[in-house]
Amino acid sequence: MGDKSSAHPGAAGRAATAAQPSSIRNVVLVGHSGSGKTTLVEALALASGAVTRAGRVEDGGCLSDYDEIEHRQQRSVQLSLVPVEFNGIKINVLDTPGYADFVGELRAGLRAADAALFVVSAADGVDGATRMVWEECAAVGMPRAIVVTHLDAARADFDEMTAVCRRVFGGDDPDAVLPLYLPLHGEEGPDGQAPVAGLIGLLSRQIHDYTSGVRVERPPDAAHLPLIQRARDRLIEGIIAESEDETLMDRYLGGEEIDVKTLVEDLETAVARGSFHPVLAAAAAPEGGTQGLGTIELLELITGGFPTPAEREVPAVTTPHGDPRPPLACDPEGPLAAEVVKTSSDAYVGRLSLVRVFSGTLRTDATVHVSGHGMEDRGHEDHDVDERIGALSSPFGKQQRPLTRAVAGDIACVAKLTRAETGDTISAKDEPLLMEPWVMPDPLLPVAIQAHSKQDEDKLSQGLSRLVAEDPTMRLEQNQDTGQVVLWCLGEAHVDVALERLRARYGVAVDAVAHKVSLRETFGARASARGRHVKQSGGHGQYAICEIEVEPLPGGSGIEFVDKVVGGSVPRQFIPSVEKGARAQAARGVATGYPLVDVRITLTDGKAHSVDSSDAAFQTAGALAVREAAAQVRIHLLEPVAELRVLVGDEYVGPVMSDLSGRRGRVVGTEQAAGARTLVRAEVPEIEIGRYAVDLRSLSHGTGRFSRSYVRHEPMPPQVAAKIREQQEEGG
Repeated sequence: MGDKSSAHPGAAGRAATAAQPSSIRNVVLVGHSGSGKTTLVEALALASGAVTRAGRVEDGGCLSDYDEIEHRQQRSVQLSLVPVEFNGIKINVLDTPGYADFVGELRAGLRAADAALFVVSAADGVDGATRMVWEECAAVGMPRAIVVTHLDAARADFDEMTAVCRRVFGGDDPDAVLPLYLPLHGEEGPDGQAPVAGLIGLLSRQIHDYTSGVRVERPPDAAHLPLIQRARDRLIEGIIAESEDETLMDRYLGGEEIDVKTLVEDLETAVARGSFHPVLAAAAAPEGGTQGLGTIELLELITGGFPTPAEREVPAVTTPHGDPRPPLACDPEGPLAAEVVKTSSDAYVGRLSLVRVFSGTLRTDATVHVSGHGMEDRGHEDHDVDERIGALSSPFGKQQRPLTRAVAGDIACVAKLTRAETGDTISAKDEPLLMEPWVMPDPLLPVAIQAHSKQDEDKLSQGLSRLVAEDPTMRLEQNQDTGQVVLWCLGEAHVDVALERLRARYGVAVDAVAHKVSLRETFGARASARGRHVKQSGGHGQYAICEIEVEPLPGGSGIEFVDKVVGGSVPRQFIPSVEKGARAQAARGVATGYPLVDVRITLTDGKAHSVDSSDAAFQTAGALAVREAAAQVRIHLLEPVAELRVLVGDEYVGPVMSDLSGRRGRVVGTEQAAGARTLVRAEVPEIEIGRYAVDLRSLSHGTGRFSRSYVRHEPMPPQVAAKIREQQEEGG
């Protein structure tokens, strides 16, 4: 930044290494799909010397979106790490997907990083989802900067986009969001567009000319001076307002010329502290060039302004049993504490774990402890195991470049940790630890699946367990009521990628089928019936008669069985048999095949035979009696009702409430929330919200969030119940 100039970049073809946390920067790229993150990663790698033009082709043409599924999907679907080196600093660049369905990968990137670079397209602006991630980063004090891309797009305007960023990201302090450089436009072409040819450094008052594909510095023309002075004055005031030197503002207002070195130091301090957010511009290098517009300035900002891992707080740790441990520091000599932020499978080396080391040093061939807890509801069993570290490597596109160690603050790949899953803690064998987990979004879109063939069925269980081990934003459910295998995902694209991974990586083809909710049956009125099971077929026969009354109970009562037999008409030893048969029939259902609930079954009378009566006969009679009683009255279908808690911007409250009403929902309350948002609470039948994760995203332009929890079963409206029965009859 400022007057700094680039040093010798890292050489292409070798793994960037770091000996101390002070020589590491971990930065995550955040932005909506299509904002230019992946292109920016390649431009930074090229400018730093991590790749050459020829090297890019040899690496497969893309450093981060190299996965076959990403090629087929034509978008980023997973977190990627690209390490580069600049001015002797190793920069771990974490490229995240911009599509909302893969927010789990974004959260993993935020966990592994110490600063965030928000990538904003001058052509598309800032979407609501990006704004929400900015607020998340602000809540934890993560340092942030903004880079504007696509300045060559029609009607792209850097000044206008900077104003948008100040308004959206600045909040109560828009002067904390200011540009460090202004774009310098070249000569107007035949299409009337004047391409951006360079940058004007506001602190250094130098032109950074990128016309040749390599940054060349020169003094500004006289025509640029008034523009530079206006923007420079505002920038200096913004920097000084965040300075720890309280006398600086008075000196500046008094007319003193503050030297650039002081301004740059204060700027870097404010950026690292997360109180000032510079805006920069960037573009890919022209054909034949090695430095794209603004790439050197970005690398200077990252190495000079973003914090080292040692300046960031290490997540809290406990023992695997939950006992507190003293806070850790980012010290290579400290206790080992690392975290698996991503798990993937490689056809040649097997399972690969992307690991952020927070404390200590991770070494090849060391035996470590792997702990994973708290995600049993998503198909991840608790585990505490010792494993041996396989090869350590630094990922670079499709390549894995060998490492001998990874110090505190660094990020590396570990091969063949067979039990490690995303979110697990890696610690010393003799001092096992468990790190405080990061917040994972709840998967709220269900998709029921079944094996495509018998061969697939044999491999389905193992394939699903490996799939959810990679992705903690996915939940695997074996629904006992419906008998379905259900994958809960974040959206339709998430579903597509999950099923494609099952097929391509694990050789398991599955079909998506209609998702069923857990319906119930109950009696609409009191009924009496007799269950008669009398058969004679040579030898001992079967004889059992029982008379029952069935009456409905309040919701949530389950099945009650009452014995009111007098005079021994049903021998005492057979009364439990009647109850067992009645309960078995209730579990099977009496009309539509769904379990019968919320009734009292009263045994009032019956008959037995001294020779032919048996436990089995009275079980059968009890079941028959329940079926006979059901035939005399209307059977109601009960549907599960969930409470939805929907958090949306105030401008979307009307459409959301209208949509909930259309789903037979009842709004039970609204509350004002922070950030001009409203929390809407509603009770909605679960059968109406199967696709709500997708529909809410559309309604709220990607900014809405919701949670759901089961409340109760309640009677389904007759017209809806009739439709369910029709579907059952059509399905055989």
